[in-house]
This record gives sequence, structure tokens and C-alpha cells, in this order.
Amino acid sequence: MSEKIKLSAVIPATPKEIYNAWLDSKSHSVFTGGGAAKIDPKVKGKFTAWDDYISGTNLELVPNKKIVQAWRTTEFPAKHPDSRLEVILEPSAKGTKVTFVHTDIPDGQSADYKKGWKDFYFTPMKKYFSK
Repeated sequence: MSEKIKLSAVIPATPKEIYNAWLDSKSHSVFTGGGAAKIDPKVKGKFTAWDDYISGTNLELVPNKKIVQAWRTTEFPAKHPDSRLEVILEPSAKGTKVTFVHTDIPDGQSADYKKGWKDFYFTPMKKYFSK
């Protein structure tokens, strides 16, 4: 069995700024404030973030609109397949509405990831892009 979460926040930046930062190793590391990220910014490109706590592969890239990744952390059970993360970018009056649709999460872990997306992505992204 697996779980799903969906959450959104408005980030004070353009979709292009967020898209480019998400797929850039240095920018991703800085805007999360959470250790090194290494990102190959193309379809089938591999990535790691948070000093290898997160890893995966880019499945679909729609410039300035959507990023779809096979995504996992070191806390996934070894036999559990990668989860799927969709990062949807929609222009809004105060920047960009960023929506995370995270599916195929191992049972019992979705509450932790929901909190993690808020604490370790949305909150620092708002701070980073408001500069």
C-alpha cells in the first residue's frame, strides 16, 4: 500500500525562477538551506538533495510549468518503489502557486513528508525568493 499528499503555497517568484532554481544544484542547495543538491537538469537525469537523503530521476520536464520526478529518501523501505513527485507551477497575483502532488509514499510516512515539504521547502523558498 502507499499514500498520497497534495499541498500548495504561493512563492514570491516567477514560475521560470522557481523552475530554474529547482533544477540547479547550487540554487536548490541554497533555497532549501539543507545541504548539498546535485541535479542533472534533463529528462532521465539523476538528482540528490539534502546531502543524499533525497534521490531520484527526472521523469518529465515542462519548462516553467511542471517537474515530475521519481523520488525517494533513505527512509523508504529497500523494496518500496520510488514515489512520484509532481511540482506544478502556476502564475498567481503574488508570484507562483507551487503545488506538490506526492504519490506512492510508503504507508505511514505521508504525514512526515507533508510536514517536510512545508518546513524544508515552502518556508525556506518563501524566504529565499523574497530577497
